[in-house]
Amino acid sequence: MTDHWIAERMHQIDASGIRRVFDLAATMTDPINLSIGQPHYDTPDEVRRALCEAVQAGKNAYSQTQGIAPLLAKLQEHVDRTYGHSDRQVFVTSGTSGALMLALCTLIDPGDEVIVFDPWFVMYRHLTTLAGGRVVRVPTYPDFRICADAVQSAITDRTKAILFNSPANPTGAVASAAEVRALAELAAERDIALISDEIYRIFCYDEPFHSPAEWNDRTIVIDGFSKSHSMTGHRLGYVHGPARIMQQMLKLQQFTFVCAPTPVQWAGLTAWDVDMSPRVDEYRAKRDFMVKALQNDFQIHGGQGAFYLFLKTPWGTGSEFTAAAIQENLLIIPGSVFSEQDTHVRISLAAEDDILQRGAEVLCRLAQNGPHRS
Repeated sequence: MTDHWIAERMHQIDASGIRRVFDLAATMTDPINLSIGQPHYDTPDEVRRALCEAVQAGKNAYSQTQGIAPLLAKLQEHVDRTYGHSDRQVFVTSGTSGALMLALCTLIDPGDEVIVFDPWFVMYRHLTTLAGGRVVRVPTYPDFRICADAVQSAITDRTKAILFNSPANPTGAVASAAEVRALAELAAERDIALISDEIYRIFCYDEPFHSPAEWNDRTIVIDGFSKSHSMTGHRLGYVHGPARIMQQMLKLQQFTFVCAPTPVQWAGLTAWDVDMSPRVDEYRAKRDFMVKALQNDFQIHGGQGAFYLFLKTPWGTGSEFTAAAIQENLLIIPGSVFSEQDTHVRISLAAEDDILQRGAEVLCRLAQNGPHRS
C-alpha cells in the first residue's frame, strides 16, 4: 500500500463538486446544462488566428517568466493609466488560478488565516490549505453584500489576507463603491493583504465596476482573459500589485509554471484590443430573462454581474433540489459546493437562449410541484 506516501494536506482537499457534475453531464443525452462556468461563445476569430499564427511563426519556446514584452507593455500601460500607483507592477500568469496560487503561497505561512466571503469560489479554500493557512469565513447571506464591520470582527492576530471577488462567483453579486472602499480602507488600516479576484470585471450589468485598488494601493489584483474572451482552456491571466510582492511571486512562478504558454500570450496581445461589449450586452439580456422567468418562484439576490444566479431553494436543501433537477435532465450546482450552507443552487447563464428557456421551465415546475412530484 502507498497511502503513507500521500501528504496530509491532500486529505484536507476534496475533489471538486463542480467537476463531478461535469462528469455526470458527459454521461447524459442532451442535458439542459446550466452548470458550466465558462462562456457559451467561442474564442473570437481574430484571437484564434493570432494563436495559430504565433505557433506557425515559431513562437513556441519559453517566454520570460514575467511574460512577452509587448503584452507586458500593454498591461502595464493600462494599470498605470487606471490607478497611477508608482509602485504597481504587472506580470503574466498561467491563468488566474495560477495567480491565486502564487499569491497565497507567497503570502501565507502555516497557521495564517485568510478571510473569505461565504459563498466563495471553490478554489479559495483549497489553495489556502495548500499554502498551509486556514480560511475564516464571513457569511454574506441573504443578500450577498460585503459588510466591513463583519470583516473587522473576523480579524485576529493571525489574519494575513482577505480574498475578495466582485463580480462574484457563485452569486453574481457586484459590490458597491461604498462596500469596496470600506473593505479597501479596512485592509490598509489593519495592514492586511487584500487580494481582489477580478476575472469577471467586464460583466457588470447595472453599475460601474470598482476595484479596491482605487482606494488601497497595496491591493493585489488578479485578472485574465478566460471569462471575457472565452479563453478558459488557454490559461492566460495576469496580476498586479506592489513591486516587492510581485517579485516574490515571479520567483515562485519560475519554479512552478515557468511562464504562461507563449503562443497564447501572443493571442492575448490581440485579445486585449477586441471589443467584448456586445457579449456583455448579450449576457445582461440573459440575466434579465432568467430573473423575470424565475422571480415568482425563487428568492433572488445578487446577479448584478458575472454570469450566475444563486437561487434559494423553495424546498429542501440545495443538494436535494439539485438531485431532483438532475432527474429532470437539468444540471445545476448545489450551493454547498461554494458554502458552509446548503440552502441554494447555482445556475449559469452561459448557455443559448433556448437552453435557458428550457432550464427556467424545469426550475419553476420543480419549485411549484415540490419534491418528488415534478
